[in-house]
Amino acid sequence: MTATSAVRVTNVSRSYVVNSERVLALRNVNLHVAEGSFVALMGRSGSGKTTLLNMIGGLDQPSEGDVALYGQSLNGMNQDQLTLLRRETIGFIFQSFALLPILSAWENVEMPLRISGVRSGRERRERAEAALALVGLEKWATHRPAEMSGGQQQRVAIARALVSRPRLLLADEPTGELDSTTGRNLLTLLRDIVRTEGVTLIMATHDRTIFDFADVVYQLRDGQIVE
Repeated sequence: MTATSAVRVTNVSRSYVVNSERVLALRNVNLHVAEGSFVALMGRSGSGKTTLLNMIGGLDQPSEGDVALYGQSLNGMNQDQLTLLRRETIGFIFQSFALLPILSAWENVEMPLRISGVRSGRERRERAEAALALVGLEKWATHRPAEMSGGQQQRVAIARALVSRPRLLLADEPTGELDSTTGRNLLTLLRDIVRTEGVTLIMATHDRTIFDFADVVYQLRDGQIVE
């Protein structure tokens, strides 16, 4: 790991009002993630790990405190600025894969490039095929999600997250719908991608297997990072 800061969370709290009651989802959280590291946020459902991940990704805003990516504070950014930041800097990986069933693997992977305005069809195809090769699915480029296993679908989702060449990957329970062997294989792949591609990875999980793969594991309980 380097000393360069990819993510810095400073005194962040997040509260919601549910049935007229104030619920604290995060309580004065402080977190530093070094660039090029693999960091896990571990905890049970309701511990606050997904809320924290959403704060880092600019999908939600703190009630108090500040989140900064690569030295740039997210506080005060409008929705257009946050959208541009997510498009250019962050790749998202979800538990449910979120692939479009009518599209092939490479079409799913190239979709972010279409959205971001990459006009050259050749460039989109080449980058999508390169991302699929990185996750070992180049031979499955023309297959649709229904023709692939859960592990293969999650690899397609990882390729889609990588095709825009983000500096930061955010993964929310990426092994949650996979069996234990497939889950370990996926974590091995993600660890290798962090090392070879130089990206930073922050993963929310409740899977204790993560201790074998992550550089740092932060335990969350009741909205706080605990020792």
